[in-house]
Amino acid sequence: MLDSGVAAHWLRAVGYYRLSGYWYPYRQFTPHMPEDRGDQFIPDTTFDEVVRLYEFDRKLRTLVHDGVERIEVALRSHVSYVVGETDPLAYQDAAHFRPTFDHGAWLSTVRGRVARARRHSEPIRHHESRYDGTLPIWVLTEVLDFSDVSRLYDGMLARDQWRIAEQLGVHVNDSLLSVNQRKKARKAHPLARWFEHLTVLRNTCAHHSRVWNRSFTPVSTAALRTIDGLDCLPHGQSERVFGALTVMGHLLQQTSPGTTWTMKVRSLIESTFTPLAGRAVAEMGFPRDWQHASLWAEQ
Repeated sequence: MLDSGVAAHWLRAVGYYRLSGYWYPYRQFTPHMPEDRGDQFIPDTTFDEVVRLYEFDRKLRTLVHDGVERIEVALRSHVSYVVGETDPLAYQDAAHFRPTFDHGAWLSTVRGRVARARRHSEPIRHHESRYDGTLPIWVLTEVLDFSDVSRLYDGMLARDQWRIAEQLGVHVNDSLLSVNQRKKARKAHPLARWFEHLTVLRNTCAHHSRVWNRSFTPVSTAALRTIDGLDCLPHGQSERVFGALTVMGHLLQQTSPGTTWTMKVRSLIESTFTPLAGRAVAEMGFPRDWQHASLWAEQ
């Protein structure tokens, strides 16, 4: 158990409000008010337990950030190739995207990214001096955020979305979907919503916020559950971090053969989270037998 001096150090270094999010689950429910937790803690709760939960969440965020970074690089590359096949400047023409895509707003955001990157980007300065500042898609994507690239993917025509998804190793078997699910998937690839979901998760990690017991934007799982290794996703929709970690693990295994990322996540959970008193992997959306799923099985 931590002494008062160490506890005071943690409170100064992390902050009372941030750390309180990690001791909240250890507070007892108020009698006759099952939705409210009072000021009393569950017996035998220690400050050390709270700190260990905080450290687990911090390490999980680090792994998420590492995984999203590699997924982002892969998505940039494939989007660049598909858009660039038409024309290196095809991204400037709204006719190449779906009518519902707010192309003007996206371009406005892109111009802002380029302006901020100009000072330290040699490729941008090179194209400004040689080509009047017109950037081909493969240069442009290098200065965009994950959210910008995922929005561009969302705005692409369905045939291009499906092509990129399959290049990323996401092979949906739409014959296993209902008629309505198949129609919806053919109009817009389900991976577009998952990229939006991962963007929210990535931003949460970037702001050093809790991820272990948080709910994120719900995303449908029906289409991705038809893929080998992803049938462990929750039925219907996913909003807890388990679904995001599972989809990330699949994408990384497809784009980075030999990756040990999923095993690092599993090891962190088993060695750091599972031993915590009163905590259960269900809080993160993990099913009881998650280690037996092919994606998470020991390799």
